[in-house]
Amino acid sequence: MEQYTVEQAARLLGLHVKTVRNYVRDGRLPAVRVGKQYRIAKEDLAAFAGLPIGAPATPRHAEVSSIVQIDGITRGEMDRVSTMVLGSLAGRPHGLRVEFVYDEERAHLKVVVLGGLEESAQVLRIVDALVRD
Repeated sequence: MEQYTVEQAARLLGLHVKTVRNYVRDGRLPAVRVGKQYRIAKEDLAAFAGLPIGAPATPRHAEVSSIVQIDGITRGEMDRVSTMVLGSLAGRPHGLRVEFVYDEERAHLKVVVLGGLEESAQVLRIVDALVRD
């Protein structure tokens, strides 16, 4: 059975140590005394905090969708940008999509980036560096 000290319980609950100690002394938070310290069972702490026992926390996942438009770009420059960006993605995590849409008549390129926040940010930094050249 996993147990917490008053200090650990306070940190997990975001409370002051004295507040948790008072809850234990008042009987609102069940605990056992071991020597001069209290130990609080994981199940008791979860019940006190109103959390389901043993339920795994749902991991957070965030994604980004972005479109970058680059005006005044020739077909050759578009080929260079797309080749450099796609080459930089070799061996990167899956789940990141980058697509290029070139409008030759208007001389602009749209770079569509779909994926995780950090991976997408890296692609945008690469595009930024290539456009500045």
